[in-house]
Amino acid sequence: MIEGSSSTRQASRPDLSEWKAAVAGFQKPDAAKASWQIINTVGAYLLTWVLLYFVHDISWWLTVPLAILAGGLLVRVFIIFHDCGHGSTFKSRKANQFWGTVCGFLTFTPYSRWRWEHGRHHATSGNLDRRGIGDVWTLTVAEYQQSSRWRRLAYRVVRNPLILFLVGPLVLMIFIERLPSANGHVKERRSVWVTNAVVGLLVTGLILTFGLVPYLIIQLIILSVAGSAGVWLFYVQHQYEHTYWAREDEWDYVAAALQGSSYYRLPRVLQWFSGNIGFHHIHHLNPAIANYHLQSCHESSALLQSVPSITLLSSLKSLKYRLWDESGHRLVSYRQMDEMLSSSAAA
Repeated sequence: MIEGSSSTRQASRPDLSEWKAAVAGFQKPDAAKASWQIINTVGAYLLTWVLLYFVHDISWWLTVPLAILAGGLLVRVFIIFHDCGHGSTFKSRKANQFWGTVCGFLTFTPYSRWRWEHGRHHATSGNLDRRGIGDVWTLTVAEYQQSSRWRRLAYRVVRNPLILFLVGPLVLMIFIERLPSANGHVKERRSVWVTNAVVGLLVTGLILTFGLVPYLIIQLIILSVAGSAGVWLFYVQHQYEHTYWAREDEWDYVAAALQGSSYYRLPRVLQWFSGNIGFHHIHHLNPAIANYHLQSCHESSALLQSVPSITLLSSLKSLKYRLWDESGHRLVSYRQMDEMLSSSAAA
């Protein structure tokens, strides 16, 4: 569990110059490491599809585990896609654009549109007055209490783990990513239509190759594994008890990064599949640092190692948190909210 109250961590927060010094030297892309990641991730993902072609007619006992493996690899493909969006994978802007677009085709995600929305996430993470783009729907206790019955019901449905981590990711990847954003520019809209066209061609080719039913089963397994894991990683890296939310006039970028982004200590194999994104505090401090530099950056600085962390087991506690308590500066469960309101009424 992430320990320490928000007030304690606020008092010990380093200033701008300290964290800049801590991450200096890790912003330079490494062409060799980036190229190797393309090979061992994108290459491995495509190879897994080849193996699936040869085994799907032999045994589903072979096919399903391979599809699950492909789902894990697709998480890592998405991390490369994500880093290209930040311009951190390669030094060349064109290389980032090319590989980001390719990885976007594989993950069913329009590169330019996602890059724009994710940029908003980094610029507004933890800001209560700028919620709504690139984040998990989060209401304050007061907002929930003032909501209509239908809005409360919708909120509970969306925040239900079955919807949030199983149904939601599939709906997002298959349907929502197919629609251009109403606020998007021409470039973002074009990326949606181009991605849709390429994904349509890929899907058609794979259906003709595998057959409709086998393809749908395999693809749904892959997207379910990748989507659920991806949403879980995003969720747990920002939704824990003593995370960071503040109003616009008090919001601080460094505090949002160090207090509102977790250090998720995962077993090595899961750290590999998740592309080191567990070092999320560093990523939010400076998104120009590529995933292949995050661990080295973390290990180089006592400052960065001093941040609170969560483990695979303790992260499960994040499932109960639903609402932001502005007075207590923490996320609370529905039960905790009811207890707080009962205590206030009794007083």
